[in-house]
Amino acid sequence: MSRLAGRLHIFRSAIPRLLVKPLRREPQSTRRILIAHHLLLGDTLLLTPLLAKLRAQYPQADILLACPKAIVPLYAGRPFGVSALPFDPRDPESVRNILLSGPYDLGLVLGDNRYSWLALAAGCRWIVGHSGDKPAWKNWPLDRSVPYPDAPEAWADLAAQLIEGPPPRAYRPADWPAPPHLALPEQAQFTKRYVVLHPGASTGVKRWPDARWSELAQRVEALGYLPVWTGGPGEGDLIRAIDPQARHPNLAARLGLGELWHLFAGAEAVVCPDTGVAHLGRLIGVPTLALFGPGNAQIHGAGRYWREVPFVPLTIADMPCRDQPFIFRRKVAWVRRCDRNETTCVAWRGDHSECMGQLTVESVFNVLQNILVKV
Repeated sequence: MSRLAGRLHIFRSAIPRLLVKPLRREPQSTRRILIAHHLLLGDTLLLTPLLAKLRAQYPQADILLACPKAIVPLYAGRPFGVSALPFDPRDPESVRNILLSGPYDLGLVLGDNRYSWLALAAGCRWIVGHSGDKPAWKNWPLDRSVPYPDAPEAWADLAAQLIEGPPPRAYRPADWPAPPHLALPEQAQFTKRYVVLHPGASTGVKRWPDARWSELAQRVEALGYLPVWTGGPGEGDLIRAIDPQARHPNLAARLGLGELWHLFAGAEAVVCPDTGVAHLGRLIGVPTLALFGPGNAQIHGAGRYWREVPFVPLTIADMPCRDQPFIFRRKVAWVRRCDRNETTCVAWRGDHSECMGQLTVESVFNVLQNILVKV
């Protein structure tokens, strides 16, 4: 099933319900809630304060989260009593299952408002999302549109503002049950305490230069820790380029998210770019050093909700080319980030962006040393 075919299936179910939208009223009782989205790993995990707030506001409600298939295993323990429904717009079975899972009293739409149509097709009686998405047809199913705030906010905290009420209490690692995992035979062979180094990122402009990862690994080893490489699917070659002599364990492209969780949980620290695994580290509570280049450390940092977990963002403040005031296609005055790629980056240096290049090995190592001293 193509993405277009999936949309047609959703629209076919949603349009009759759209015609009666003027008759809809906000339900007086909220017993079933659908969170509709198709975000990547990091942005999906950033919905955690919304889950916590929903559970506090609706302690008896059945809360279901549409979720990309690869991320579903992280929710096996039903954190905050939330169930994850596998969803891929190109997979007819997953689309059908979402539509058949309704009806719902409340639908919440995160990120791209095109998924307001999914919420409508699934029988959500009242649909809430952030305003300002383009083109306008994405917003038609919304019953209530919440504007982005006028002052800077972490996106995770901002997502929780889709519903009224006090913010959730600060996150504690015990809030999220560890997912099931397969055995990690290499981990049994680790003879030292270890530090996980995760060089991969969703885009080349977020990557730190290979030579700097290699030097950082040497410094970690000199401190008496074992560097352990990880990476996502297709990133095994990246690690082999950084560590051609295979001096340190390379688990890149070999672990599912459940296995990665348990590897992180046993680590003294994790170092990675601003990417999905940085947010995974926050859930686990492992000290995490995230290297921010084009991304905004305030928007995707700890915010209020993760203020008590050991998460340290390292960035170059006020990079002049971090100048795009857009988030999820909405223009927001206080947003300063960069969504350029290797071709459009105005400060591309051949194998890295200038914002990542200004993060020196010395600066990263000094922060990592401070983290390890506190462990």
